[in-house]
Amino acid sequence: MALKKFKPTTAGQRYKVISAFDDITTDTPEKSLLSGKSKSGGRNNDGKMTMRYMGGGHKQKYRIIDFKRDKEGIPATVKSVEYDPNRTARIALVVYSDGEKRYIIAPHGLKVGQEVVSGKGATPDLGNAMYLSDIPFGTVIHNIELRPGQGAKMARSAGSYAQLMSREGKFAIIKMPSGETRMILQTCKATIGMVSNGDHSLERSGKAGRSRWQGRRPRVRGVVMNPVDHPMGGGEGRQSGGHPRSRNGMPAKGYKTRSKTKASNKYIIEKRKK
Repeated sequence: MALKKFKPTTAGQRYKVISAFDDITTDTPEKSLLSGKSKSGGRNNDGKMTMRYMGGGHKQKYRIIDFKRDKEGIPATVKSVEYDPNRTARIALVVYSDGEKRYIIAPHGLKVGQEVVSGKGATPDLGNAMYLSDIPFGTVIHNIELRPGQGAKMARSAGSYAQLMSREGKFAIIKMPSGETRMILQTCKATIGMVSNGDHSLERSGKAGRSRWQGRRPRVRGVVMNPVDHPMGGGEGRQSGGHPRSRNGMPAKGYKTRSKTKASNKYIIEKRKK
């Protein structure tokens, strides 16, 4: 995975840093694993704008990803590593020995021709999906389930990973990408390795138009609005805007919004780093 810089032949290329896409092996997706994707532009079924700063963007097809990895005991061969416009990570097309094709989130270092397998008999090798009860301590993992059979919910974006620290009773102790340490049932699955495209956070679009291609419209700061539009708006000249808060008045930057009675609090051993 490498990054590509450009000579500043135009203003938009002066600060542009994007992926070299050297890890991608094909630009043609598997047709049977595509589905249509419609865009709302931030409008609800009445046509009213309920989410601001959304609209436009390039047309996209959704790639159906296998987050459950429930085809156990059957080996699959990696056929290709592909770009997915719907996520920051790369995806891999795997073909099972019985002929079925599925997309999975590609771990860092996964190559075409490698074999992956899931379930009880799997070994802790790159790309294999295993139960937390079978994974060795200290192993780097991603695509972690929160409930057995639910499908992966955590550590799915580019470059993210968690680590299996220990096991207590029916729970495994996992150190999450945020730094939080929490308990997850040992009957949940996780995939071995770190998610691909780890340099994604170092990319720079270089121009506003690239955000428009992604369906993001310009975002207006609260301090430049009028008092009727935002709690931080108004004032003579350029005012700082007072205490940082959202448009609805919810304080930001240090104000805790997590409920003290949230059900999952009992599974959290150590909170995330501030």
